[in-house]
Amino acid sequence: MDRNLAMEFVRVTEAAALAAARFMGRGDERLAEQAAALEGRVVIGMGEATETSTLYSGETVGTPNPDQVDLALDPLDGTNICATGGPNSISVIAIAPPGGLVPLPMMLMEKIVVGPKARGTIDLNLTPAENLDNIASALQCQREDLIVAILDRPRHRALIEAVRKSGARVKLIGDGEVSTSLAACHREGGIDVVMGIGDASKSVITAAGLKCMGGDFQGRLLPQSQEEKEKLKELDPERILTLSDLVPTEFVMFAATGVTDGDLLKGVRFVRGGATTNSIVMRSKSGTIRFLSTEHHFDREPDYNSRSPF
Repeated sequence: MDRNLAMEFVRVTEAAALAAARFMGRGDERLAEQAAALEGRVVIGMGEATETSTLYSGETVGTPNPDQVDLALDPLDGTNICATGGPNSISVIAIAPPGGLVPLPMMLMEKIVVGPKARGTIDLNLTPAENLDNIASALQCQREDLIVAILDRPRHRALIEAVRKSGARVKLIGDGEVSTSLAACHREGGIDVVMGIGDASKSVITAAGLKCMGGDFQGRLLPQSQEEKEKLKELDPERILTLSDLVPTEFVMFAATGVTDGDLLKGVRFVRGGATTNSIVMRSKSGTIRFLSTEHHFDREPDYNSRSPF
């Protein structure tokens, strides 16, 4: 893992973003997702083996020596917002040594995310107001100064009310959990906290990015049926999971490319004969965070399989 694979994998997220962006605003989530479909062992993928025929969790892809790395990926985080032309849709992938990314079942998870300055201040056992007090203290500001991103879902009505009652400001998002969470770690992201219930599998990808950026995370699985409880195996649903639980390595790498404009990355811009993409590439070991703007010329189509780490 001394080799910065993220710099090579960003070509994969760029290719996925370019494909998905052609279906932006066309109202068809399935077309956009299929166009983005992306090579290691897939720890977190597009679903379980019974739910999807490609890039499912546990699938082994790429040659040779695919088990040299573990992958957590989402070729299109924010499928519905891409289909409707909304913000914060990205193509994203995390890379770690074998065992460095912990697979989670496909189910809901309660979570809270903050950036580096508020690291160590969050606790899922506290009320939203108590967490916001601690975060505001760490950021040396008032609760009224905080911007809290929450998925716009009926299940969050009580949370939204509690956050607004505390005095903090709420930013409702339609989707794009990963991009929004990483924006909380970026100085110009415009988000201080992410709260609410989202996709457990995306939390692993999010945790990988947060580990590179120095952010903090807590999550708790919320099985909704006996079948989902059985999927937990040895995991205690009452246990609060941290970054170290989801990414038990210091050698994670991360790459993402914007599909639509968002708080962290600009989306794909098509121009005559080509396109421009904007990506972020990170490596936890060195702490490097690179923002890349790339010009693509379609008359000189790149070979994305060249120099593959597989």
